[in-house]
Amino acid sequence: MSAKKAALGKGLSALLQTPESEVTDRDVVSGRYMAGAVASISIKHIEANPFQPRQDFEEEALQELAESITRQGIIQPVTVRKTGTGKYQLISGERRLRAATMAGLQTVPAFIRTARDDQMLEMALVENIQRENLNPIEVAISYQRLMDECKLTQEKLSEQVGKKRATIANYVRLLKLPGEIQVALRDEQISMGHARALLAIDNKELQLSVLKQIIEDGLSVRDVEEMTREPQHQGEKPITTPKRGSYPLPEHMKEIKGELTQLLQSKVELKRNPRGQGSLVISFRNDEELERILQIIKQG
Repeated sequence: MSAKKAALGKGLSALLQTPESEVTDRDVVSGRYMAGAVASISIKHIEANPFQPRQDFEEEALQELAESITRQGIIQPVTVRKTGTGKYQLISGERRLRAATMAGLQTVPAFIRTARDDQMLEMALVENIQRENLNPIEVAISYQRLMDECKLTQEKLSEQVGKKRATIANYVRLLKLPGEIQVALRDEQISMGHARALLAIDNKELQLSVLKQIIEDGLSVRDVEEMTREPQHQGEKPITTPKRGSYPLPEHMKEIKGELTQLLQSKVELKRNPRGQGSLVISFRNDEELERILQIIKQG
């Protein structure tokens, strides 16, 4: 199989309206393909989507996708529309297009659609919400843009994306949080559960104070909910950190604890908070046992 065929993905060339061997840049530029067709289009003819809701693309994840494309080709075509200027504009599939470029491909398989800008925005946002691993803030922004720019109600949006209206409302509410909290959520310093609990606090300064405690002390969502249980007092007194029990260890950490116990033949205590911080305590009964443990560690 030629490199060109491999780049299209197994069986995809059979879906092309025009046989792959007949595809030329002249065909693409002249608009030979009809809307709805699947074509092999030169990457140089595809323009970026100005309505792309996603702004952050993790370099490592893109590299992994590029390696996968090198091995298996592009299984799912990108989606484009003809701009009428001899080029095509991307509707969805920017990660695939970027990864294909990194993989050194010259062409990519693409669905061709016709759409006005408002239709294009709606398609791009809906497809990204459904198929891309957007962070909660990106999802919230996408929902808000669909309602504001595409004139969709929450009920209609619920039908479009297949989500409950309450789910959409919970995402959109995140945009009411201070910018610092939105950034922390975007960067995965806190979870959406933390963010929703912070929404119960009316005072911005208190919200930011609790945010700092979440990040520094590894507070759980339940901890934050306990701190905000009496909202009528939020503007009158500081919120204090509740007493917290130990956080349950993830399964892989339990396995590590067991391996250390077996290796050292001594009691091992392993603690870890949700941020990955913790402590390791190795017990010993006397100096001789401590020396034995040290020798095992040095040899390891």
